Amino acid sequence: MVETWDGTISSTDFYVAASAFSQRWTKFNSCLPQWTWVPSCNRPWVSNDKHKEGYLSMENVLLPGSPEVHNDGPGEHRFDFHVVYSASFRVPVLFFRAYCSDGQPLLLDDIEKDISISAAEQLTKSKWTFITQEEHPHLNRPWYMLHPCATSEWMKLLSAAWIPAENFLSSWFSVVGQVFRLKIPYQMLLDIQAT
Repeated sequence: MVETWDGTISSTDFYVAASAFSQRWTKFNSCLPQWTWVPSCNRPWVSNDKHKEGYLSMENVLLPGSPEVHNDGPGEHRFDFHVVYSASFRVPVLFFRAYCSDGQPLLLDDIEKDISISAAEQLTKSKWTFITQEEHPHLNRPWYMLHPCATSEWMKLLSAAWIPAENFLSSWFSVVGQVFRLKIPYQMLLDIQAT
C-alpha cells in the first residue's frame, strides 16, 4: 500500500522551510521588506533548540497596487506579516495586523479594502472562517490570521506528491500571498522547480 502525503509539515521542517523561503525571498525580491526569523523566548517547553522555535516576520509593508502607496498622510495602510507554525494543523499560518501610518489599527472592514478582489469575495462569504482574530502564539496579543483549516487540502492539490521542506513555504506562500497581492517572483518559482 502506497502512503499518500497529507499536505502537512513537521515543526522541524517548518524551520528548514522558513530558512529556505527567507533566503529565496532575499535573493529574488528586493522591492518589499525582507523576511527575518524571530526566535521565540516565551515557549521554551516546545523545543529544546531555542533557535528553531520562532516565526518569520516581514513588517511595515505597503501592499503592491494599494491606492495609498502614493499617499504620505495618516491614511496610508501598513501591514505586518508573521508566518507561524500551527502544531494543531501542522501547517504554517499567516498572522497579520494592519494599521495606518499614524499607528491606528485597522478594523477588518478597512482591511477588506486592501486585499485582493477574490479574497474580499471569500471574506464576504465566510468572514470568520477565512480570517479570524486570535492571540498571536509568540506575542500574546490579538492578531488577525488566515484560518489554516483547509491548508493541508490545498497543499495536496499543489503537488501530487510530497513537497520537500525547503520548497514548502514558497509553494504555500504562492497561494496565501495572493490574498494581499504579494506574489512570488517568477525567478523564485523557477528556483523552486530546479530543486
